[in-house]
Amino acid sequence: MSFDYIQKLPTPEEIRNEFPLTKELAKIKAERDKEISDVFTGKSDKFLVIVGPCSADNEEAVCDYVSRLGKLNDKVKDKLILIPRIYTNKPRTTGEGYKGITSQPDPEGKTDFHAGLVAMRHMQIKAIEESGLTAADEMLYPENWGYVADILSYVAIGARSVEDQEHRMTASGFDVPAGMKNPTSGTFSVMLNSVYAAQQSHSFVYRGYEVKTNGNPLAHCVLRGSSNKHGQSIPNYHYEDLNLLLKLYEQREIINPAAIIDANHNNSNKQYKEQVRIVKEVLHSRNLNKDIKNLVKGVMIESYIEEGNQKIGEGIYGKSITDPCLGWNDTERLILEMAELS
Repeated sequence: MSFDYIQKLPTPEEIRNEFPLTKELAKIKAERDKEISDVFTGKSDKFLVIVGPCSADNEEAVCDYVSRLGKLNDKVKDKLILIPRIYTNKPRTTGEGYKGITSQPDPEGKTDFHAGLVAMRHMQIKAIEESGLTAADEMLYPENWGYVADILSYVAIGARSVEDQEHRMTASGFDVPAGMKNPTSGTFSVMLNSVYAAQQSHSFVYRGYEVKTNGNPLAHCVLRGSSNKHGQSIPNYHYEDLNLLLKLYEQREIINPAAIIDANHNNSNKQYKEQVRIVKEVLHSRNLNKDIKNLVKGVMIESYIEEGNQKIGEGIYGKSITDPCLGWNDTERLILEMAELS
């Protein structure tokens, strides 16, 4: 075999026992899960804002940012539900570059995945303690779900993972919303097939066990734009796109039809300041059409303390080391405006 087995990693149960969620934090999560679930089932008309850094690379800065969100949430909680993006894994198109805190090498260039799992869990728990907000993360590696199942309130399945059967089946076992992004090709049918698959019950092999899931009724679409064969970005957040998605949902046996709009990535062509305009257009579309308003449950925004991004090693506090993000001042202003427009 061509694999070198370095070390056996602790099981999710062992990591959770090492860094448990307190009863107080578990209560916060249960209340948050219910509040977010009610949005997807139509019991609540609050608007979801999944917002935060492109990559959660630094515990101090991430928790600082999330603490600010916690204070801001108190001001807008009658209209909005703020869900921090604490994305601890980063998909890489070529396999090169920063892959997330669980894969982050030490100063000597060695990667200790045990230490990475501990760092990830410690940061997520500290963020809840300091803000009262439970977070969203992207499920890049399905086998890692057990390490975070008790601390996350939202999970995204990325554009490069959404066609993968293991991701779809694993998402069918989540007890929190699973956002299935449209693939980089932009094909809506692939995304909707993923939503349908995640809502069904499945039997499969997972972490060495035969398992069965009940299906996830909170699986839904995430529109993040696409790129054509020439690499040009094609947005899919416009009124016409939302109307088309509404009609495609009606043609399928999918419960709780819902969409989240990713304001960055190909929708903004990674022009991070465009996120402000895009979010406002989405809110305008919702206000024009009650069916679109019922369909579009929230937005995703990439935001950090400092705007833009930096190269790894520059060491600028609170500035993204991957995709450029909206700065805190613009983010706060936008969220306050969203509360007025929702």
